[in-house]
Amino acid sequence: MENKGLTSVTHTNMTYLECSLCSVKFSPSEPQNLCPCGGPLLARYDLDRIRREWRRDSLSTSPRSIWRYAPVLPVADLNNIISLGEGWTPLLKAPRTAARLGLTNLFIKDEGINPTGSFKARGLSCAISRCVELGIRKVAVPSAGNAASATAAYAAAAGIEAHIFMPQDVPQSNFIECKAYGARVTLVDGLISDCARMVAEGARSEGWFELSTLKEPYRLEGKKTMGYELAEQLDWKLPDAILYPTGGGVGLIGMWKAFDEMEQLGWIAAGVRPKMIAVQSAGCQPIVRAFETGAARCQFFDRAQTVASGLRVPKPLGDFLVLDALRKSGGAAVAVSDRDIVDAGVRLASEDGLFLAPEGAACVPALENLLANGQLTPHEQIVIYNTGSGLKYLEAYQTRYPRTSASEADKLGGLITPR
Repeated sequence: MENKGLTSVTHTNMTYLECSLCSVKFSPSEPQNLCPCGGPLLARYDLDRIRREWRRDSLSTSPRSIWRYAPVLPVADLNNIISLGEGWTPLLKAPRTAARLGLTNLFIKDEGINPTGSFKARGLSCAISRCVELGIRKVAVPSAGNAASATAAYAAAAGIEAHIFMPQDVPQSNFIECKAYGARVTLVDGLISDCARMVAEGARSEGWFELSTLKEPYRLEGKKTMGYELAEQLDWKLPDAILYPTGGGVGLIGMWKAFDEMEQLGWIAAGVRPKMIAVQSAGCQPIVRAFETGAARCQFFDRAQTVASGLRVPKPLGDFLVLDALRKSGGAAVAVSDRDIVDAGVRLASEDGLFLAPEGAACVPALENLLANGQLTPHEQIVIYNTGSGLKYLEAYQTRYPRTSASEADKLGGLITPR
C-alpha cells in the first residue's frame, strides 16, 4: 500500500488513516478529508499494542461516556476532548411492543438522551475534539437536522466557528438550536445533497474544514462507540440482529468497524456478528434498491421525501460500506411507509412510554415485515437503534395530533378560561 505523508504519532494508538476504496495510507497528524480517489478515510489503530495494554475489566472505572473507549479513539491528548456527556445510553426493553410482536428478547438502544437529543453527539464530540487538536478554527456541515445541532453545540463548546447548511424544511428545533448555539445558519431550498454542494464550495473559497458525513474520518470513530457500548451492555455477546435507521449509514458502518476491532482485541467471539438490517423510508430508499438489485453502489434517489428527515439522504457517500456490512452479515434492507412510521412512533409511545424519533420508529414496522417473511424469528435477540428523541420531530407527529384552534375548542366545550 502506498503511503501519503505518513508519520509516526507518538501519543495515540491511531497509526494512520486508510482509504476505504484504494487502501492508500494518509497521516493523521494533519487535517484530512477524502482520498483523491473519492474514498472515505478510516482510522486505523495499533490493535496489537492495545490488546496487550488495555483490558475489558478496566472499563469498570472508566467515565460513562464515549471516552471510556479512549484507547480506540483518535484524540492524542485527552486534554483536547470536547465532551458534553455523550454516550453510555440505555439499552431498554419495550415489553408490550415485544409481546405484541411475539418476541422474547427485544431491546431498544435509546440515543435520544444524548446531548442535542441524538446519536450525532457521539460523532461530533470526536470530530470537534480532533479539530481542536489539529488547530482547525472554522468548520462547515450540511445536515438534515441533528448533525447540525450537534455540530453547533460542540463547536460552541470548543470556541470554533460553525457554518451550518440545512434544507429549508428542516425541523424547527434544529434551526433554533443552531442559532442559539451561535452557528451561522443557511437554509437551502433543496435536499441535503444541495447543502453538501454549497459546503464544498465554501470550503474551497472560505477555508472551512468540511465535517460532511464521511468526508472526514472522525465522526465515524465517535459513532462506532455504539457498537462497543452494545457489546459491553450485553456482557460481550452481540445480538442476533440489529435494526438501524439508515440515512447516511455512518452509525451502521461504525458499528461494523467496532465489531472488527473488538474481534482483534479478543473482546468478542470471532466471526459471530449480528445480522445488520438497514431501515429506510419508502420515500427515500437508495440502499434498499441497491441491496435488492445486487448493486455495489446506490443510484441517486430522485424526489426524496419523508417525515423522517434523517432518512432523507438520496445518495449516501458510504453506500458501498453499508451494503458490504449488510451482505457479509446476512442482513437485509427494508423500506417502510411514512404512515407506518408515524403509527409505530405513536403506538410505541402509548404502549411502552418511549417517544422515538421517526427514524427509530421506522424500525418497528420493518421488524414486523421481517418477522412475517421469516427473515427474523421470535426467539432471536433483536436490538433496535433509536437515533434521536421524538421531541426533535414535533412537526412530523403533529400530522397525527394537530392543535385545535380556540374557536373549535369553544364549540367542543373544551376551552377552559383561567380565573
